[in-house]
Amino acid sequence: MANVEAGTGGAGKRAGGGAYYYEEAEAEERAWTAWLVPLIVVACVAVFVAEMYVNNCPAHPGPFGSCTARFLHRVSFQPVRENPLLGPSSSTLDKLGALEWNKVVHQSQGWRLVTCIWLHAGLIHLLANMLSLLFVGIRLEQQFGFVRIGILYLLSGFGGAVLSALLLKNNISVGASGALFGLLGAMLSELIINWTIYSNRVAALLTLMVIIVINLGIGLFPHVDNFAHIGGFLSGFLLGFVLLIRPQFGWLERDDLPPSAQVTSKYKAYQYVLWVIALLLLIAGFAVGLVMLFRGVNGNDHCHWCHYLNCVPTSRWSCDD
Repeated sequence: MANVEAGTGGAGKRAGGGAYYYEEAEAEERAWTAWLVPLIVVACVAVFVAEMYVNNCPAHPGPFGSCTARFLHRVSFQPVRENPLLGPSSSTLDKLGALEWNKVVHQSQGWRLVTCIWLHAGLIHLLANMLSLLFVGIRLEQQFGFVRIGILYLLSGFGGAVLSALLLKNNISVGASGALFGLLGAMLSELIINWTIYSNRVAALLTLMVIIVINLGIGLFPHVDNFAHIGGFLSGFLLGFVLLIRPQFGWLERDDLPPSAQVTSKYKAYQYVLWVIALLLLIAGFAVGLVMLFRGVNGNDHCHWCHYLNCVPTSRWSCDD
């Protein structure tokens, strides 16, 4: 997710989780046809076109010079000095549903926690997020189906928006990066909860951790809403334990095995434990976050160091811009 000034790709490609020990699971995965993720991409592109149509740069001259790509006429971009990501003005994003704390809390516009996920600050922001979504999302949808991945995507984006609203009050924020980080978090928890059915699980875990750390590290630069990334990641991580659990090794072949070797429980004990813990933490997290948000609580008052998770000031840039 990005504020008005900039955006982030916010995701990487899926680490190879290793081959499953049972071929039936692979056959089941191949049976899914990914259509929801491409549909989300189409929807985000359509929304961006609508953003630019509503923006109508030529009709609103400003102090930053002429519009960029003027040959596009009504859908031309704001001047690069105003929006280097090649997109609309901040006022247009605000009009269309960007996340803004004051309007969510004091003007009862909670719907912005959802609409901000579908808006993008510019063409560069849109391309980075949609390419990341295709890399990550299609594979997950092929494995787990559109229902679970759709729920995961939307709730992760919502979770990112809630944390962003609690901790980032001085800027508006847009983008699907929180939802994308949710998919990364879900891949990590899916690997953990289904640990016993993977072959090269250690390599997959290390690779995925590197991807996650790099993407979260990018969020420490100014004008990137890393709170949305973190909120989306945590939501997706917990949702992965709930939604992406797989039967233990041997369950699918139980009818072909002798009675002495048959698996009597579909899931292992640790999978049940992780499922319950994750579900309780997820419910508690959303409940506490929403109550704090709509009571107007400033999250920074309860976490004086949290602003460093969003931007680390250096001699080269300030985090107050």
